[in-house]
Parts: sequence; C-alpha cells; structure tokens
Amino acid sequence: MLKNYLKVAIRNILKYKFFSAINILGMTLGVTACLFIILYVSDELNFDRFHEKADHIYQVGLHGRIAGQDIRTANTCPPLAEAMVNEIPDVAEATRIAPFWGQAIIKNEEKAFSQDDVYYADSNFFSLFSFQLLEGDSKTALQEPNSIVLTEDMVKKYFGDEPVLGKLLTVGNYDKAFKVTGVAANCPLNSHFIFNVLLSSSSADHLKSNVWLNNYLYTYYVLGPNGSAQNVEKKLDDLVIKYVGPEIEQFMQVSLKQMKEQGGEYGFFNTRLTDIHLRATSRDGLRPGGDVMYVKIFGAIAVLIIFIACINFMNLSTARSAGRAKEVGLRKTLGSVRGQLIGQFLAESIIYSLVAVTLSFVACYLLLPSFNLVSGKELGMDVLMKPSFIGYLFALVILVGFIAGSYPAFYLTSFSAVEVLKGKIRGGMKSKGIRSSLVVFQFAISIFLIIFTVIVYQQLKYMQSRDMGIDKHNVIVLQNAYRLDKNMEAFKNALSQQTGVLKTSYTNNSFPGVNNTTVFKSAGSEEDHIMGVYFADYDHLDVMRFQIKEGRYFSRDFPSDSTGILLNETAVKEFGFTDPLNEELIYNDNDGHNVRLKIVGVFKDFNFESLKEQVRPLAIRLGKDGNSLMVRYAGNSAEMITSIEKLWKQYSTNEPFEYSFLDENFDNLFRSEQRLSYLFTIFAGLAIFVACLGLFALAAFTAEQRTKEIGIRKTLGATVSNLTILLSREFTLLVIIAFVPAALIAWWLVDTWLSSFAYRIEISPSVFVLSGLAAVLLAWLTVGFQAVKTASANPVNSLRYE
Repeated sequence: MLKNYLKVAIRNILKYKFFSAINILGMTLGVTACLFIILYVSDELNFDRFHEKADHIYQVGLHGRIAGQDIRTANTCPPLAEAMVNEIPDVAEATRIAPFWGQAIIKNEEKAFSQDDVYYADSNFFSLFSFQLLEGDSKTALQEPNSIVLTEDMVKKYFGDEPVLGKLLTVGNYDKAFKVTGVAANCPLNSHFIFNVLLSSSSADHLKSNVWLNNYLYTYYVLGPNGSAQNVEKKLDDLVIKYVGPEIEQFMQVSLKQMKEQGGEYGFFNTRLTDIHLRATSRDGLRPGGDVMYVKIFGAIAVLIIFIACINFMNLSTARSAGRAKEVGLRKTLGSVRGQLIGQFLAESIIYSLVAVTLSFVACYLLLPSFNLVSGKELGMDVLMKPSFIGYLFALVILVGFIAGSYPAFYLTSFSAVEVLKGKIRGGMKSKGIRSSLVVFQFAISIFLIIFTVIVYQQLKYMQSRDMGIDKHNVIVLQNAYRLDKNMEAFKNALSQQTGVLKTSYTNNSFPGVNNTTVFKSAGSEEDHIMGVYFADYDHLDVMRFQIKEGRYFSRDFPSDSTGILLNETAVKEFGFTDPLNEELIYNDNDGHNVRLKIVGVFKDFNFESLKEQVRPLAIRLGKDGNSLMVRYAGNSAEMITSIEKLWKQYSTNEPFEYSFLDENFDNLFRSEQRLSYLFTIFAGLAIFVACLGLFALAAFTAEQRTKEIGIRKTLGATVSNLTILLSREFTLLVIIAFVPAALIAWWLVDTWLSSFAYRIEISPSVFVLSGLAAVLLAWLTVGFQAVKTASANPVNSLRYE
C-alpha cells in the first residue's frame, strides 16, 4: 500500500511540474534560510562553551565613577588574581591574561614577523581554559620565564614543518629570546578571545607589579564546588577597602570613603564566561563582542520565514485541491475508501516536504562558504548533522506535510462520490478568511523586514559619510615605527621628501580609540576629571586636519610646549573653563609627583572612537616619537605603499613592514553592523520572495474559483484591464492592511536599535511610505501575472469550466 502511495504521489508531482516546482521552491528557500540562521544563532549562543569549566569560570571587571563619569571595563590590576585565591574561599583558582603592548615583532633567526594576538598568560592558563595543547605539558608549558606557546598556524609560519619544541624565538623591542615549550591547536572562532602566541607571564616585569590602581590585564577565576559568584563580589569589596583604599589616598589625596561621599565609586564585578560575548556590560574586551538583540532578531526571523514557507506550502496545496475534486469522485466510484484517499493525499504532501528539506540541506552545504564570507564566521554543518536536530527536522517534515495535505485529505474525501462529481463541494471552498489573514501576516513580515533593512543601511551610510571632525581619508598608518629605533627621525625626514607625501606625524596612539586615560585636576581645585590622553609631534595637526578653536597647536618656536597640552571642547566643558588659555592642569606622574601643564590650545571635538559613543574629554601632549607614523598623501595609494615600503627597507634592519589605512580602521568599528545589514538584506529578500509565492498561490486559487464569473463578465463586455483590476484589488487591500502593524512594530524596533548609537539618523516617514509602496508593487506584479492570464482566457472555455 505504501509503495502504491509513493508511486501515485510521484506521478502527480511530475504531472503538475510547474505547480510542483513552485511548491518545492518556496519550501526549500524557507527551510534553507532557516538552516543558515540556526547555524548563525547556534554559533553566537555557544561562544566559550567548549571549555570544560565554562559554567564555573568568571571574568572580573572594574566599575568606577570619577567626576560623574561611569567606567565599566574588563581591565583589572596585576595583584588581583593572587589576592582572590588567598583571601576569598569561594575562589578555587584564578589566572591572568595580558595583551602584549603594541604589535609584537617575532624573529626566527633572520626572518622577522609582525604578529597580532600575542598575550602573556599565567602558568595555570591551560588548567582553567580547555584550549588543546598538542605538544608540551599543559602544567609546565608557561611556568618558566621566557617560555612561549605557539598555535599550529604560527608553527607553520615561523618554522614550516620542522620540530619546534626547544627552539628559540626572539620577541619584542629588546629581542628577548623565548624557548618554545608547547604547541596549541588553533583557537576555536567562537571564543571571546583568540591567541596566536602565549608568553609566560613570569617573563614580564610589569605583571609583577603590586599597584592596584594600574589596570591593564584580564583576570579570570573558577568557583569552588560550593562557591557563589555573589559571595565573591561581596568579598571583592573587602579587597577594595584593604588594598585600593590606601592607594587612592596616596595618589589622589582623598580617602575611599571621601571619594564615595563625593559621588565616586570603585569596585569589581563578575561576568560569567559564557555571557562575555553577548551580554558583557564592560568595554575594553579582548575581542569585539556580539549583541544578544541581534541573536533574538535573527531567531525571530527564522521562525517567521519557516512559518511563511509553511503557509505558502499549505496555500499552494489548497489552491490546487479544487482541481482534484473530480479525481476524488472517480476514485470513490471505482471503490477507493476514505482512508486510502487520506493516506494518498498525506503521502503526496509529505513527499513534497521531504524533497524540499533535502534540497535545503544540499543548498545549505553548497552555499555555506558564501554565507561564511558575508557573516564573517567559519560555520560548519556539525550542528545540522546532530541526531537530535535531524529528529526535529524529520518531525517538521511530517508536521508540515500533514498540515499542508490535511485540507484535501480530510475535506475533499468527506463528501460522497455523487456530491463531488456534481461539484457541490465548491461552496465550501470559497471561505477565504483564513487565507486572507495569512497573506496579511506574510506581508506584514515582509514590510517589516524591508523597513528594518533600509534603516540599517541608512545608519551605516550615515556613519561612513558623517563628518568626524578629522580628514580620515588618504592617511596611511605605519605600525611598529618604533622598531626603526635611532633611524626614526631620519626615516621621517626622508619620507617627507617623497613625491606625493604631504605630511608625516609620529604618535603613540592607535586610532580609533585612545590608548591612555588619566585623572587631571585644574590648578587650584581638588576635583578629579578623567581624560583620554595621547602624544603626537609638531605635524600631527596637518595630518589629522582637525580644527583649532582657540589658541594654537604645538610649535617648534615655543620650547615651553614640552609642558603644554591641548584640550577638546568637551574637556573644556568638563572642567568648566571660561578662559582655558589662562588655565593649567595638574596630574600625578608614575612617581607620585605633581606635574603642571599649560593649556596652549583648544581643538574642536572630533570622533576618535565609535559613533556609538559620545565624544569624551581628550587631551594631546607633545611627543617627538611614537609607536605609529601617520602619512598623509596624495595620488595613487598602491604606488605610495610601494614607495614607502622601499624606503622602509633602507632604514630598518630586517623589520616587517606593516601598514593600514586610517579610514578603514574607523570603518572596522561598525563591521558587525555592516554584516547585519548584508544578512538582513538576504533574509528579507528571501522572505519577500517566499511571501510573493504565497500570494501567487492565493491569486491562482481565487482565479480558479471565479472562472465562471470572469467568463460571464467578459461576455458582457469587461476588458482585460477591468478584470485584472477586479482580481488585484482584493490583494492590494490585504497588503495595505498588513502595512499598519508592520510599520508600528518596525518603528519601535528600529528606534530601539538606533538608541544604541550616540550619533544616529532620524527615522523618516518616507521610509515607511516607500516600503509600503514597494510591498504593494510586489503584490501587483505577483497577482497581476495570474490576473492577466485568467482575464485573457477565452470566455467560451471559462463558461465550459463547470
């Protein structure tokens, strides 16, 4: 019997090729989009879950408030980890990770490499985290000073296929020799931090510091068997009182109690390891995090798209069911019982569903590399191949097939053969309330996706084109310029003579962002103010092209500028200066001495960080050299890079040439939003296309029901255009109805999303109007094809229909 069901089902699928193709295409597109979203969302939700102790590992963050400015950072101080283990019973173990300052230069004899993602790590690093060590002992690999652990990719990069354990590499400014003590597997990409090289923390003197107010590394701990993260936070407050309080009093001349009475704050907080990627509340993370809101949005889109696909599947099956009424009558006349007919219809529908899901798996496998390129991930099919997921998918196949085939299976087969052959069931098939509601639902989703996609695109375009207060175009940033050592000034002078080079400037800052934040006081005041500070040389203004509002920039004509400082407008407001050029600032240097700085100029605010944040107080001090050399040029960028690299090799001793473009560095700040825009566009397009297939199904169904009416109208003189408008009017109304809830929901969601940006576009009503018109146009094109086809039919054939 089952074999017969399958044989007849396949025959019917092949008989109605066009209908079958549309039916399967709609379902395939819907399921394929859903599979991609499942892979994306699953990867986001599973960040850091590969660690064996993931549920018991926490990252410690710092929460401070000075001069009304809130600071929540993932950076902590060197002595914190040891104090937690010794003084907090709930803490079983703690470890530290510290980024290597600047771009690391690693040399293997004469070969030099510029390396990113280099970290110092404590000896128990592999005890807390489950990164796989392929060679070496995880307990001792980072124990001895000057030990280095490389990932597989780095081994190939530095040594090729040679054995590496025991080999030496030189690292850093002073070419310190490190012994290779371990080889780690490449880090999983769904980790909140990724390393290429690990250096033993005992190799770095700055990590032995006992200063609690110096925060620049990352601290993690493991809860004990009966430990509580809440208890740990309470005990951390005790550590603040015991260790931080005296340092605040020493460096800031105010007690911890007094600082809090003045509205200040200083304390530590926990973030569970598995929450860092999506739910972290701090800044300065080891790697840009995701956003749980995006995960929720994509999850909702997956549900909506698969729902649209299922609706279309059912509508298409229902639209064709009227044509099979006579088939049911004939089968009953020839002796088929109702159970057999039900089984036949359901088997046919399930086969449709099974074919669509199978094609979706194939499409997902083939298109996954392209999807990874767009999403910025390296996803695999592992999640989709899990037995549990396949079980759920098989259940979906059965469910969708059952629902889609339920109408012809249970409704058509309920009539007697005589009623069916006489056409008495047609009246029951004219009910359209449910189908119309489903079309409204489908197009509400489509309109919502159109609006959201357009708003995301406009915000991204605004961020890319917004005047940031600097000229970020045509600026090359040479990294690791400090490696030129004594040749720094000579290289700068030689480079300035090159054709096309307009100006060059050394700075210790890496844009976007600011590398240093310092507490200042104005002369004669005890109130603390936080400012970002960086050093730059005399030509920095000509390279960055920000505007001086008051005073001047640093000049070689004023030797006193070595103790001068420039402030941005926000900093002037922060201090409350009315005549800033007659003011001085004071800060404590590393030795605890007060240093007085004369304000020589005020520059207009420029965005040195992400546009998600308001401009913070910023200061510039004079420095004649720095880590980076910024080059403003005119002409062809490729030719300029070639020219600079050639000159670099003349002045450097086997140092790698590393560069970037300033505008690209800023654009990288909203790379995640760009990917979001691409993904939204893709999924919105698929959802709209699938929704149009559903509308096509309903149009076909309606035209089939009104065949006789159309024939009579044509006989009485109705034109094709009259009939097309008649058939399309109903669907236009449905789309207009769908617009109202879609617009309201879209406005609320896009406004919520835009609120995360300090600089954002205003939501224009035209976006909603144009999106609604686009949906109406799509509906007209979809329905119009079927309407024109039906209206153009010979009325004689239409009147013979019944």
